[in-house]
Amino acid sequence: MFHLPLHGFRVLDLTMAWAGPYATRLLADMGAEVIKIEAVNNWDLLRSFTGQPPTVERVWDKSPYFNHINRNKYGCVLDLSQPRGRELFLRLVAVSDVVIENFRAEVMDNLGLTFEALLKVNPQVILVSMPGHGKSGPERDFIAYGTNVEQLSGLCHLSGYPDGPPLKTGISYGDPMAGIAAAGAVALALWDRRRTGRGQYIEIAQRENLINLIGEYIVGYSMNAVPAGGQGREPPRAGNRHSSMAPHGCYPCAGDDQWLTIACEDDAQFASLCTVIGRPELAQDERFADVVSRYRNQDALDGIIAAWTEQKTKEEAQAVLQAADVAAHAVLSVPDVFADAQLRARGFFETVSHAVAGVWEMEGPHWRMSESPGHVRLPPPAFGEHSDYVFRHLLGLSDEEVASLEAEGVTGTTPNWAVHE
Repeated sequence: MFHLPLHGFRVLDLTMAWAGPYATRLLADMGAEVIKIEAVNNWDLLRSFTGQPPTVERVWDKSPYFNHINRNKYGCVLDLSQPRGRELFLRLVAVSDVVIENFRAEVMDNLGLTFEALLKVNPQVILVSMPGHGKSGPERDFIAYGTNVEQLSGLCHLSGYPDGPPLKTGISYGDPMAGIAAAGAVALALWDRRRTGRGQYIEIAQRENLINLIGEYIVGYSMNAVPAGGQGREPPRAGNRHSSMAPHGCYPCAGDDQWLTIACEDDAQFASLCTVIGRPELAQDERFADVVSRYRNQDALDGIIAAWTEQKTKEEAQAVLQAADVAAHAVLSVPDVFADAQLRARGFFETVSHAVAGVWEMEGPHWRMSESPGHVRLPPPAFGEHSDYVFRHLLGLSDEEVASLEAEGVTGTTPNWAVHE
């Protein structure tokens, strides 16, 4: 019998959308008891991204987006904006370890749920806030989603092709990055609490977190700034090219919208590439004889490589290049990923059965730990699915008290769909 690393820790999850729920999913995957708290009039907007008509029965429990991010969690409906809801939440804080929220900067203060208020009922509690811009500064009250954070971090301005516009990643890249950072921060705070016996407040400004991912550009700009106050050298957009490796790019293959990426780190890898494509003489060509020459002549080199790749399927090209120790990989579509033999061989996908949404496959936990392997233990919670567990088991409320909460709208079993319609 083994226990997951975070077994025995309870996390109260006030988060919505992607960044916060992703953090709590990681904690839940590793064994924490995560209780996701929503309200009839303040529920996770991801429940509205269903892809189905709103007339479908319990459509809010059938959102693929919500169900992907909220596995391994319990679900409770509790309105924190009402005095009774706030009182019960504080009672939950007293028997919990961590509270995580990703509201706007002022929301917890407005609810009277400051860190100081939480400490009064639990001196060891850890509170994590994930505001887009931080809790201070002139933009503290700005609304932000992952797409906004990506633009504000400088990442989009670096992405794109030379002489082209900035490009976003296509997903809210800032969200999962902030989620990973928050999960790591919780683990650190729990370790520190073990040493000190005290809880603490953690602030993760999502914008600042994402800027850490372009640190080499920040450092480069700083190092090249003119000491007298002039401008530093701004890094150009490079498309699929690398700052030092050449060739380094994405090449067309046989078929419609089929692609292969290739990266050569040194002369030996380039020589192997030349042999595979039937052009061994290119390794001696003065245009490509060393990495500096190849870098200066990438346009000509890319044309030669593309002339070979477009005659091959991406799978064929990957196989022959990998056999020659050249870093080359097919660009996989979502169906390709789902059918990938490597992932299937490793048991990457797990089957989830949900009482309302049905059965599907999804990716397993990030970490494969030999002594305490994680897996999908619980399907994502239907709306208010575990309120009874929270109210009766954790808080010891009577039937009459629970009925009163329902009558007053402090809890419920059906969200007000108009909120995120």
